[in-house]
Amino acid sequence: MRTWYHSWRATIRIARRDAWRAKGRSLLVLAMIALPILGVSAADLTLRSAELSAEEAAARSMGAADGRLSDTGWGGTPILQSPAGDQYAPAEELDWQTVPEGPVDLASVLPEGATTLRDTVATAKLRTAHGLLQTDIRELKPDDPLAEGLMPLLSGRLPQSPDEVTATSHFLETSGLTVGSTLTARGFDREYTVVGTYELPNDLKADQINALPGALIAPMRKALEADGLPTPSASTTLLAKIPGGFTWNTVQEINTKGVAVASRAVAMDPPADSEVPLYRKGGWTYEESAGAKAAALAAVGTVVGLAMLEICLLAGPAFAVGARRSRRQLGLVGANGGDRRHIRAIVLSGGLVIGAAAAVVGTLLGLVLTFALQPLLEDALGKRFGAFDVRPLELLGIALLAVLTGLLAAVVPAVTASRQSVLASLTGRRGVRRGSRVLPAVGLVAVVLGAAIALYGSTMTEQFAVVAGGSALAELGIVALTPALVGLFGRTGRLLPLSPRLALRDAVRNRGRTAPAVAAVLAAVAGTVAVATYAASSDAQDRADYVAELPYGAVSVMAPEAGGREAPGVRETVQRTLPVELRADVDRIAVGKPTCSMWDQTDGCGWYEVVVPEANQCPLFTRDPGRPADEDPALRFSVEERRQLARDWRCTEPEGPGSVTEGGVLVGDQKLLEVLEIDDPAAAKALASGMPVAFDKRPIDRHGRIGIKLITDTEAAEDAAEEDREAPGAIRHLTVHAAAGEPQTYGVKLIVPPAAAEAAALPTLPLGAYYSTDTMPGSEQRQKLDGELDKATTDITLVVEAGYTSKNSIVLLSLAVFAGLITIGAAGIATGLAQADAEADLKTLAAVGAPPRVRRTLSGFQCGVVAAMGVVLGAAAGVLPAIGLRLTERRQQFAWRQEALDRGWGAFGGEPFVPIVMPWGTLAALIVAVPVGAAVLAALVTRSRGALARREAA
Repeated sequence: MRTWYHSWRATIRIARRDAWRAKGRSLLVLAMIALPILGVSAADLTLRSAELSAEEAAARSMGAADGRLSDTGWGGTPILQSPAGDQYAPAEELDWQTVPEGPVDLASVLPEGATTLRDTVATAKLRTAHGLLQTDIRELKPDDPLAEGLMPLLSGRLPQSPDEVTATSHFLETSGLTVGSTLTARGFDREYTVVGTYELPNDLKADQINALPGALIAPMRKALEADGLPTPSASTTLLAKIPGGFTWNTVQEINTKGVAVASRAVAMDPPADSEVPLYRKGGWTYEESAGAKAAALAAVGTVVGLAMLEICLLAGPAFAVGARRSRRQLGLVGANGGDRRHIRAIVLSGGLVIGAAAAVVGTLLGLVLTFALQPLLEDALGKRFGAFDVRPLELLGIALLAVLTGLLAAVVPAVTASRQSVLASLTGRRGVRRGSRVLPAVGLVAVVLGAAIALYGSTMTEQFAVVAGGSALAELGIVALTPALVGLFGRTGRLLPLSPRLALRDAVRNRGRTAPAVAAVLAAVAGTVAVATYAASSDAQDRADYVAELPYGAVSVMAPEAGGREAPGVRETVQRTLPVELRADVDRIAVGKPTCSMWDQTDGCGWYEVVVPEANQCPLFTRDPGRPADEDPALRFSVEERRQLARDWRCTEPEGPGSVTEGGVLVGDQKLLEVLEIDDPAAAKALASGMPVAFDKRPIDRHGRIGIKLITDTEAAEDAAEEDREAPGAIRHLTVHAAAGEPQTYGVKLIVPPAAAEAAALPTLPLGAYYSTDTMPGSEQRQKLDGELDKATTDITLVVEAGYTSKNSIVLLSLAVFAGLITIGAAGIATGLAQADAEADLKTLAAVGAPPRVRRTLSGFQCGVVAAMGVVLGAAAGVLPAIGLRLTERRQQFAWRQEALDRGWGAFGGEPFVPIVMPWGTLAALIVAVPVGAAVLAALVTRSRGALARREAA
């Protein structure tokens, strides 16, 4: 008895034989399906291997200990924590005035018999072979049993004396040091010898050194304090092992003493959410929302769906060509009693066979490559794998996806082949084929509906999903319209020379293989253009939002501490090291003792304020004495009044970086204008004559003067602040020149010539200098300068303005390369199928005397035509979603600003700038370079001569 099993077995044998006969076409389709399977299986293996189990994660974070205890910083106030111990909150509302100060003794909260190990970490600048490097300094006894697994030793040995350290391999690579080198910390001259290297399995790129407890951090802090330098803060946690481990009940008991615990036992067996008091605390959010999960799943589904669509579009024509090449065999099946379902089964079996082969090949290659590239993958991820985690069910699901893709790609060719008559199949006639009118109509409706949805989403709502959904629908509509659009392209053939005209005519006549390839290119290019347009627009917005601290290539150096005693030497160091063109020295107004730093307001160190006349103060930020002190001043105005005041010149801060000094006041001359590239001859003339120049008109009173209040009595100023009144102080008035327009001044609001400062009895101290350079300082010059400035005993602020650096240049280049590869691949596939399908026409050309180069030229133009049609349609389709998303962002940002004004939050900056910028470079590369490159490549790899065949016997 014959069953379906025997029928399918026969069809699979036929499909396997045909695949073996047409090895080139079969390998092409197999590669198209296997490559994505390889990538997905490799990604699955990588993610699963990088995902640590609870035991592995605990071993890396707490070694062999049962838990890690940390002080929350709330003086022992009871807390509630998450099971992992990384999130916590006070158990009750805190009254900060009654919170005890000082750290909690972590060991005191443990029961008797506990074994502990302290782990202290601080950050400091260490001297290296190149200069200074910000490094984590750790003090942990590495040979303690509790520290097992925390920092595996790679080479050398562990430190045995206080003057020995080990370092991470990344630190040695970055610093230029080796095992046996000595190192010191900035401001601390004691030398330490590197005796070994280790790594942090969870952070392979960490720059860290480890010393014995008490050997480095405490002596360094003591030395820095003695020299009056800032000391690094240190944090200490406690590794502990107790009888029975840290159960959830034990953790909660320790929480009552203000200590958080990361427990191994809790990590292995976490409590239910209902048993975690922190999660029941009002307003606490502890898990990802359902909407976010749905969005993530939708994104994954979309990517998988588009990948399958791409493969089906490219593999479908290959199965169609294979079915046409086997039409005589299929006709014999029908002549011997086979019906349409048998013919469909044979073609579908071809997809099943190649899909299964692609599944096996792709999965095996994914396994082998992931295992072989594990060290490189670990370096790229910056962490070690826990174990090589192979999950058979997941890999089986990925393999079944390949089989499903092969079957889907063969569905349309199977239906088409089954509809041909037996006579047409046996005689090789294709018959008259008419294009479907339903598909273009459906595509046109989808384009119009999708565009309308995207337009509605970008103009009437603030939901990105609406714009994205409408754009996707419109793109699918263009894919459905592709056969009709290919026909429209054919009308331009009469304007072309012979070879491109033949290529275009062949593409139009064989839309069954041309349209899918064009649609595949369209989909890839549309996505690339959409992302590239969005990225270019975002980049333009970031460029506009970028706040330059100085003109491009300019340099500033400031020594604000210790009364400016370091400033003269620092000025000369920069002058000597960098390619300086012009130097402008600047001083600052100093109130109090000459040794006071610029921001020092302790006893004997005063400060100054730039007085803004009451008429020039912004009403949105000025409190009414008759209203409550804690009331927002802006709320006394109506919404419309707040909107009008937001555009008032008194309420608009000048654009630019923050002020270098209080009120942006600098003491200097006209050279500063040249360095800041402020072209104002009247201002330069005023400075040369000794008159101050103001770039902010708000402090200027009706007499053309600016008042600077000198506050010397710190105690009286504090009393005034408590009583909500102005601090007492003497006011020095300066008659100023108001600069014309609103030039970019980079935070400088008032330039006072030295003579004017002296005449107004304003005390000054050296601050630093501004420089313009001949060329942008290079990396070696910067490193050398940092090394020279490090010789100073106070902190130096150095700024080298390198201008805006685009974050999307690599992204745009990668997108162009990706789309180019997809385009060339799809066009190449279509060209190969065209040559296989039109071999008889090529032989006819050779028979009638066409020169050999016609074959090569025709192949090149066939490839170029497919690529050109795809990139043109894709570029047009990809612009819509990007524009829609940018318009939605624009409406959203304007709505946020309007809400801020309506709620009385004031006006922060000007109106939002959300531009729409076309990536012309990427578009030019796709529309021009990619089709030309595809055509040239296809012409180069095509043989000029083909073998002539004899006439078939009748």
